[in-house]
Amino acid sequence: QVHLVESGGGLVQPGGSLRLSCAASGFAFSNYWMYWVRQAPGKGLERVSHINPSGGTTHYADSVKGRFTISRDNAKNMLYLQMNSLKSEDTAVYWCAKDLEDTRLTYDIYYTGLHGGQGTQVTVSS
Repeated sequence: QVHLVESGGGLVQPGGSLRLSCAASGFAFSNYWMYWVRQAPGKGLERVSHINPSGGTTHYADSVKGRFTISRDNAKNMLYLQMNSLKSEDTAVYWCAKDLEDTRLTYDIYYTGLHGGQGTQVTVSS
């Protein structure tokens, strides 16, 4: 059974930083493309960033490029998102997600928010 547990969110002032973590279990983590997605109040799901199985290839949404850094530790089954220069528009619930297929980048993802998982709340406000 797939488990994805996010942590590290909180309240931060504009310009501040947070580091999100995701503990993964129940699947061969090192074989999968992994993602961070977010949903702001009243808005749809946004794919923030994704990273290939080895960690050597990363992609970012234009809205976060240059400010966020995705990384992974396959030895620990951990996914991270370092968020710097945070803006109010970064306020959202963040989830980590896995691709549905191992080794491939399909953009079809699983995340716990699909069945009510709470993710981790990031609030950027002064």
